[in-house]
Amino acid sequence: MTFPVLFFPLAFLLASSSVADPTPLTVEASVVPTTRIIADSIYYGGDILTMASDTAHYAQAVAVLNGKILFVGKKEQALLHQSDETVMVDLEGNTMMPGFIEPHLHPSIAAIMLPNEIIAPYDWVLPDETKRGVQGHENYIDRITTSIEENAQSDNVYFIWGYHQLWHGELSRDILNNIAPDQPVAIIHRSFHEIYLNDAAIAAIGIQEADFLGNPQVDWKAGHFYEGGWLALVPRMASNLLDINRYLEGLSIMSQLVVQNGITTIAEPGFPSANFEAEYALLKIEMDKLPPYSVYLIPNGTQLYRMKGGNEQTLAFTKTLDGKYNTDNIKFLPNQIKIFSDGAIYSQLMQMQDGYTDGHAGEWMTPPDLLKEQLSLYWDNGYKIHVHSNGDLGIQQVLDFNSADQKRNPRSDHRFTLHHMGYFTDAQAQQVADLGMEASVNPYYLWALADKYSEIGLGKQRGENLVRINSLADKNVPISFHSDFSMAPMEPLTLAWTAVNRVTSQGSRFSQDQRVDVYTALQAITINAARVLNLENEIGSIELGKNANFVLLDENPLKMEPITLKDIKVLGTVYRGE
Repeated sequence: MTFPVLFFPLAFLLASSSVADPTPLTVEASVVPTTRIIADSIYYGGDILTMASDTAHYAQAVAVLNGKILFVGKKEQALLHQSDETVMVDLEGNTMMPGFIEPHLHPSIAAIMLPNEIIAPYDWVLPDETKRGVQGHENYIDRITTSIEENAQSDNVYFIWGYHQLWHGELSRDILNNIAPDQPVAIIHRSFHEIYLNDAAIAAIGIQEADFLGNPQVDWKAGHFYEGGWLALVPRMASNLLDINRYLEGLSIMSQLVVQNGITTIAEPGFPSANFEAEYALLKIEMDKLPPYSVYLIPNGTQLYRMKGGNEQTLAFTKTLDGKYNTDNIKFLPNQIKIFSDGAIYSQLMQMQDGYTDGHAGEWMTPPDLLKEQLSLYWDNGYKIHVHSNGDLGIQQVLDFNSADQKRNPRSDHRFTLHHMGYFTDAQAQQVADLGMEASVNPYYLWALADKYSEIGLGKQRGENLVRINSLADKNVPISFHSDFSMAPMEPLTLAWTAVNRVTSQGSRFSQDQRVDVYTALQAITINAARVLNLENEIGSIELGKNANFVLLDENPLKMEPITLKDIKVLGTVYRGE
């Protein structure tokens, strides 16, 4: 099937083969076909960056058949696969790369956040509008008050996402009651790990203080639920979060963002958030529209532990998922699991070895004894383990637990992956390498948080050294980038730009020794992003036999000033050859 112009601009189609080939730096080795196999399409006439090697390699042409890459190499040999029916695609001097891969993105968060109100510290760009950022307590209260007065209704919980105490000041149940005594209002924290409810929202959701007795991460008086308290609350308010029409609208907006940013594969490490069957059914409705990307799901071992009544029950459940729920474009990755360690970096609740300068404490999303039990269980069952871990104490706890598991039960090529890694030391990066672990990091933390966290909570040294990517790269740790949407925009080139330049929202150039080169950054959003999902044999580079997933760019990222990397325009995507 051919997708609309949105996905593949007609300007690229059916041009003359007389356009001169670009002069590549290096050209992929060609294989002369022994039999003449006719291609559906042949791409030529621009920089075709294959991402198939540790250094930059280019091809003059790529032939595609039945959604797979048939040929990569010199144009004259690609033309041996041409017939009158072959679509010749002239890139007109533009650049083609493997389709970008977003290995850690949450459709459930997107579906809840995007159709509801967004009032955050910085601007958020949506397909049809930009939600302007706001800073300062009075400004924030004014904005949410106006939004509530204009939009909130008495019979539905009104969600507003984006609050952060360091930019917006104090928030509480009483403050929300004063603003909205009758309308149910829920303020979701920028981290998506916390929420504040007013009295009307508590009544609408139907919860009582007794429901959370003994949960240290619930402040009932303040209407504040965070980390483990948030995880306990989410299933209770699933019917509010999963309003069908709003949720589907959010997924539709998500699909637009995926496509316009050149992404052809997304993965959700941590499915579900609130309700397995409901979230899956709604996601399937969106994917049944056949948007030009695939979704891969990794079970949420932390949330399913609560939903299924234990670790063994969760383990048994995960073994049934790929056989029962997989479709052509939604797939559960077999023998993979997501576990949560410490709290969110956006909440400043990650566990830090030296604590916080203002005296507050970090939090555990999973108590360490339970975390140890879960890690050992999935390790012993041969799973690829993904762990949310942000602070150096949270990371160290995971390193220590896995080190003990490796001594007790050695495994090779286990690909244990730490996700996020907000702050860690160079010594810990060496431990990651020594244990054979991998890293999927969010470079955007530096842009969004480094200036403020250097002043409050972490101090100068730690705040300016968030996400020490080069410490990992120097030790040959496989690195991928992710947005953890909505912890960063769904923009792979913006993630790459941040890692390459390490420039913050305030224009500070912090820890320049932790910059990585452009090619390393591109690997992190293509072939290494495929690797973190164990899919590097199917996607992530332009090689024979792989899926024909490409992104078309108006400039070559390797032939421009690194500071302009995020300004490259995505011209279109090719998904499975279409």
